[in-house]
Amino acid sequence: MPGRDRDNGSPTVLVIPQWQGSAARHPRRLAEGAHRLGALLPTASRTVVDIDPRPGQDHDGVRHLDALTRSLAATRTALCRTGDGATLLAVGGDCGIELAPVARAVARHGDSLAVVWLDAHADLNTPDTSPSGGFHGMVLRTLLGQGPAALVPEPEERLSTRRIVLAGVRALDPAERDFIDSEGIRALSVQSLREPDRLLAEVAATGATHVYVHLDLDVLDPAHFTGLSCPEPGGLHPDQLRTALHALTQRFTFAGMGITEHAPTTDTADSDHVLRGILDGIGLRTTSAGRPS
Repeated sequence: MPGRDRDNGSPTVLVIPQWQGSAARHPRRLAEGAHRLGALLPTASRTVVDIDPRPGQDHDGVRHLDALTRSLAATRTALCRTGDGATLLAVGGDCGIELAPVARAVARHGDSLAVVWLDAHADLNTPDTSPSGGFHGMVLRTLLGQGPAALVPEPEERLSTRRIVLAGVRALDPAERDFIDSEGIRALSVQSLREPDRLLAEVAATGATHVYVHLDLDVLDPAHFTGLSCPEPGGLHPDQLRTALHALTQRFTFAGMGITEHAPTTDTADSDHVLRGILDGIGLRTTSAGRPS
């Protein structure tokens, strides 16, 4: 991958089968989705994080908060074993799996890092504004240092609103919209992503040289990808997403990526085909089977 970080080898893949951050109707499908995504990648580069599959207790307006705290600790432990030079591909699971990977990228790259948040949802709620209590809608706000205390990163690991580019967001809660406007967070519509030039320009405007990509698969249109936890109409075509990812990794140094919210149904052949195309867009070879091992 021309834009890969300094190790220049295959990335370390962390499979994080966490479902407890989701407020979707069938959240446990996200654990299966994590395993299916991981199985598309070579076994040699893949580590499955030991996530406790049991539900947790609700605290302070967050569902399953104690389970999420345990999952964060397990993910941080797994990250410590990957080595400082490894480029990371985090595979979920719900969007909450991004806490430790993004925090590590911020600590490593500081103001040279931009985070592109490819997602139908902004994930900028707090426990006080969330309509559901699902942490997957609070992840990005928590990475800014404004979330449940048990999950907030250390100061040197926190994002700045100046380094965020929301991309494909189209389902906002009122409090999220107000926060985006008040903070001047860069946000691109689905229409703006149909060609990659606008996305590249917005990332460049942050001053970043490195990019971490968060991909919630619901940025895709459900007409073209059915294995979604929280589908929203009017999303990207998979080919447009692949083109955008390829352009990002050509222009900027690739600091890591998270792929989240895959909720497979019984027929997964079409979904696997789309996922292979996405992974190809960032220069990753996939396995032939695509089944959990």
